Amino acid sequence: MVDDAHSLGVLGGGRGTAHHFGCTDGVDLIMGTFSKAFASVGGFIAGPKEVIQWIQIFARPFIFSASLPPANTATVLACLDVIEQEPERVARVNAVGDRVRRELRAMGYQIGTTQTPVIPIIIGDMMKTIKAWSILFQEGIYTNVALPPAVPPELSLLRTSYMATHTDAQVDRILETFAKVRHVLTSEA
Repeated sequence: MVDDAHSLGVLGGGRGTAHHFGCTDGVDLIMGTFSKAFASVGGFIAGPKEVIQWIQIFARPFIFSASLPPANTATVLACLDVIEQEPERVARVNAVGDRVRRELRAMGYQIGTTQTPVIPIIIGDMMKTIKAWSILFQEGIYTNVALPPAVPPELSLLRTSYMATHTDAQVDRILETFAKVRHVLTSEA
């Protein structure tokens, strides 16, 4: 099973992790979210009919959930069309992600082994992570905060996400801000 939350629409020409690594035939189940590259909410799991039926019956959160509203479904379908018809967007989001990862690492930020445009900034301590979020927010940079129990206690982090529509000027500003506040974020982390 592959949890493709961060790579659908990005890796493998937008087709996800299994396609990226050339092992699609060896994957039985693919699970993903619509809240990243698909600009919506909800998610999916795809696989053999018998397995999906078993999940529908025995997965408590699934059996008591509602279906997606039609507007969300239409959004996901439109995003799939864009990914297929405009491969330059997939290339652009990957170029933005490559640049940000490279430059954040060069600044000394700990970002793990991510290969997608969803890039963590690992701070470690929970309170220092909240402080780092606040500093960046005051500088006009929004990040998501991941704290326990979503991450192990020693791996509290900020999650940054980049899009194909981010301009070079916007990416410059983001990186300039991370460079400006680095001493505050890393000296206490």
